[in-house]
Amino acid sequence: MECVAARNLAAMAFCLSPSSRLRLRRKNLWRRRTASGGHDVRWRSRWLKAEAKAGSESCVATKENFADDEDYVKAGGSELVFVHMQQNKAMEMQSKLVDKLPPIGDDILDLVVIGCGPAGLALAAESAKLGLKVGLIGPDLPFTNNYGVWEDEFRDLGLEGCIEHVWKDTIIYLDNKDPVFIGRSYGRVSRHLLHEELLRRCVESGVSYLSSRVESIIEASNGHSRIVCEYDIVVPSRLVTVASGAASGKLLQYEVGGPKVSVQTAYGVEVEVENNPYDPNLMVFMDYRDYMEKNVQGLEANYPTFLYAMPMSRTRVFFEETCLASKDAMPFDLLKKKLFSRLHSMGIRITKTYEE
Repeated sequence: MECVAARNLAAMAFCLSPSSRLRLRRKNLWRRRTASGGHDVRWRSRWLKAEAKAGSESCVATKENFADDEDYVKAGGSELVFVHMQQNKAMEMQSKLVDKLPPIGDDILDLVVIGCGPAGLALAAESAKLGLKVGLIGPDLPFTNNYGVWEDEFRDLGLEGCIEHVWKDTIIYLDNKDPVFIGRSYGRVSRHLLHEELLRRCVESGVSYLSSRVESIIEASNGHSRIVCEYDIVVPSRLVTVASGAASGKLLQYEVGGPKVSVQTAYGVEVEVENNPYDPNLMVFMDYRDYMEKNVQGLEANYPTFLYAMPMSRTRVFFEETCLASKDAMPFDLLKKKLFSRLHSMGIRITKTYEE
């Protein structure tokens, strides 16, 4: 679950190593300064292998930095401005990485993790805990998304203390009949507690850090990699993992002729309401019920969506309208319109908005 952020089915982290399983083609970009002080941009292509892992936040922020149109779509496409708004929300309760982690030095690292979201921080901490010399690279941004997890999975990771609310069961509405009970407890994660816990693990395991976007990854002749960052900073490492989410396409590219990505988008609000029909003891994972009248047609009708609802109490609820998969990102204004139309048809009246 994420609030006002484009979520993508292609959001993965990739580990660049000889033991990897997924063949990818990517283009390397490196720069050399010219006598005039400008930059001569050169490209070369090569094959590499990668292993798919779990994704996290994007390290690529501006349109001109995307590898191609598909990479731009993965990162949010026409809705990129709203993704940036979400990423740049003020989260004063979360520490800055640069204030807690030592800077990356000149020595070669065993592993560089690109991306500072939950996946990146968790991977960096666990790898360093095993004795590897690990560096973390990415913009120093807070966790701004609203995360929902299966309680047992977070418990297995030792992160149960980061869950701020638990529903003992989860339901799905497939039609107007009674809901399907999943029989599994679900939790809402405190993004602040999660950030601080993962950062604490990085500090204790000795992870170093560089606040920078990554321009390219170059494989050296000795089998090591050179991570080229902003301002011509180059970090050498034996292994590199790209954990920067859907917008990793600048560093990675699928083989030519592969299937196009599908984009998942969602618009969410946490609100105070009247006439909430949902039981606060149950988390609504998916509500597929059709709220629209048969004769009502509009652009939003072209996108199938479902409602995701976290009733925090009888009156306070987090609602999220989600388009699970689409060739193009469903515009946030349509998601918002569809969500509020749904709530209106259900007789739910919003009296206060906490966050959107």
